[in-house]
Amino acid sequence: MLINGQPGTQISASDRGLAYGDGLYRTLEARHGTPLLWHWQWQRLAADCAALRLPCPDEVLLLSEIATVAANLERAVIKIVLTRGAGQRGYAMPAACTPTRIVSASAWGGYPPDRAADGIVARWCDTRLAIQPRLAGIKHLNRLENVLARSEWHDPAIAEGLMLDMDGTVVEGTMSNLFLVQGGELLTPLLDRCGVSGAMRACVIDTAVNLGLTVRELRLSPPQVLAAEEVFLCNSLAGIWPLRELGSQQWQPGALTRRLQQLL
Repeated sequence: MLINGQPGTQISASDRGLAYGDGLYRTLEARHGTPLLWHWQWQRLAADCAALRLPCPDEVLLLSEIATVAANLERAVIKIVLTRGAGQRGYAMPAACTPTRIVSASAWGGYPPDRAADGIVARWCDTRLAIQPRLAGIKHLNRLENVLARSEWHDPAIAEGLMLDMDGTVVEGTMSNLFLVQGGELLTPLLDRCGVSGAMRACVIDTAVNLGLTVRELRLSPPQVLAAEEVFLCNSLAGIWPLRELGSQQWQPGALTRRLQQLL
């Protein structure tokens, strides 16, 4: 683990990331020290920094630090955490800040391969996402809604839970983004009020557009999800998981889902 470029495991107790969740993070896969989906990961990180008015680290520096922490791992999970750094008590942003940058690596644990091959079982979560457009899309450090939603079940047969916002609109999975296939179009929730805009989501959208597919971001209801021809979830570590079962509704992995899996 590197903290501001130096090996370490400790940060200040007054760090605003710890005190207020004042920061953001990205989680990604690296192979032989090279991060996957970096184009989209960097795009999202830079956009999130701008949205939070957080100084963005140098891209070359980050790539160097990723290579350093993953040097002894053939396949690694990389986590980048950026906070506004240490500060005095109070919510007000300091006029000048010295950000804290944490880059760590852990050995790849992976997921059961049958999730990608056969699809997964998911459930509806009771915990709902608050509507806050100022934070929509950002992978900020305040993820308690997702933590609470994931705590709702302990059945290992259920791989993911789908979350709604306070208006009952479908937003995302607890750790993934959602896509539907309907009438030859690719549909995904509009993330202008809440939710996380993941790097894999951006990659899927760009890939689909390059294939000549129509991609629409819109507000989706639970009945629309249940009526879809194909449904899949994705994130940067899991890749694409077809949805096999949600409540009483069942699907088989569809042709477009399989095509995107092969390409990505």
